[in-house]
Amino acid sequence: MASYTNLPAPSPEQGLNRYMQEIRKFPLLEPEQEYMLAKRWVDHQDAGAAHQLVTSHLRLAAKIAMGYRGYGLPQAEVISEANVGLMQAVKRFDPEKGFRLATYAMWWIRASIQEYILRSWSLVKLGTTSAQKKLFFNLRKAKAKVGALEEGDLRPENVARIATDLNVSEDEVISMNRRLSGGDASLNATVGSEDGGAQWQDWLEDEDSDQAADYAERNELETRRELLEQSMEVLNERERDILVQRRLSDEPVTLEDLSDTYGVSRERIRQIEVRAFEKLQNRMRELALGKGMMIPA
Repeated sequence: MASYTNLPAPSPEQGLNRYMQEIRKFPLLEPEQEYMLAKRWVDHQDAGAAHQLVTSHLRLAAKIAMGYRGYGLPQAEVISEANVGLMQAVKRFDPEKGFRLATYAMWWIRASIQEYILRSWSLVKLGTTSAQKKLFFNLRKAKAKVGALEEGDLRPENVARIATDLNVSEDEVISMNRRLSGGDASLNATVGSEDGGAQWQDWLEDEDSDQAADYAERNELETRRELLEQSMEVLNERERDILVQRRLSDEPVTLEDLSDTYGVSRERIRQIEVRAFEKLQNRMRELALGKGMMIPA
């Protein structure tokens, strides 16, 4: 693959504003330009053509990365992972399939970001209780419900309401909010007075708003739902129930509760959960390969 050492890279030192200004300088491609560049890469391994394909889609990668702002991770690193996915998409893009690169690249970008988030979750140092897991996955929704999505430190009345709604302590709400707010940024935030009050979202052009892209995204989601449903068939009834209650529920059930239900130890429940998840992943990969898709490891 071509070397991308001269690509602009987001960093905490220079700030995202500077990065967004840099990538906006790269022109978007007309369909014919994109096709010819992709052909030059596929047929001749033209590094310059691959570089143009990547740089013309850096805004798309940044836009998708901004959708993963609620995990307490540095936004510069999330964007960098998005760019890794973009480069993988360019490497594998086949212009003869009829879709635009943006349509194809969306999945690779998301997969790269999601893999990074999964690798980094341990940094959040979450507790293991059902309530704490529920708080992690639902805090942003709860903040939006009380009109506090853009707040840094929550006002006391919002802390109290969220704690009541999610059945956790006020201290836990405050602590989790501070963890998850570290890398959060509003799309409506102003990015500099020199830009006349421009907002983040003004810098992120919608490169994938065409019908083909919308269809591809809906089709991908539907296909992944079907893969999950089909893959669940490899699990027996107990494995399926434990996996659903532990990993696919908005309110995960505790190991202790499931150990009481099935009359086995908590450690045995944990073993069944891990084994069921591995079986499900393996089956999903098998089915995905048969459909020409890829499921991240």
